[in-house]
Amino acid sequence: MGGMMARISITVDGVRYDDDVQPRTLLVHHLRERLGKVGTVVGCDTSNCGSCTVLMAGEAVKSCTVLAVQADGKDVTTVEGLGDGGLHPVQQAFHDCHALQCGFCTPGMIMTAVDLLAENPDPTDAEIREGLEGNLCRCTGYQNIVRAVRDAATAMRSAQAPAPEPASEEVSA
Repeated sequence: MGGMMARISITVDGVRYDDDVQPRTLLVHHLRERLGKVGTVVGCDTSNCGSCTVLMAGEAVKSCTVLAVQADGKDVTTVEGLGDGGLHPVQQAFHDCHALQCGFCTPGMIMTAVDLLAENPDPTDAEIREGLEGNLCRCTGYQNIVRAVRDAATAMRSAQAPAPEPASEEVSA
């Protein structure tokens, strides 16, 4: 790595990394080549496919359009960082609904769906399709992907719903 370097500090999947990077290094390449986050897929390098989508400061971004220096001081979540010791509800729903075939688009679809559900916890099928429109899939026809996002939304809402309080019994003396 010759030439001018920039010092960055980013937190990826809960771990802080301090690195020297070339100012032209794309975030997707930094994640994969420097940090080993290979779940973030290099697709088209032109922002058309969405396979490289990650969450940066809580927002879905296509990491092939973000320079690593732009992530300085920010939190980045990759598909590897979603589960808390297990699968995230969106990951589980993709598995349960068979929302993948070759799997190439899956990390980006999942990350985009997580962002969509953070903004809209109860989307319609049309809203899911619109929310995912920046992500391309060559294999599935999208039906199972839409169903997976819908199922994940239901599971996430159920997990957040407060448990009903037990009915109180009146006791007479």
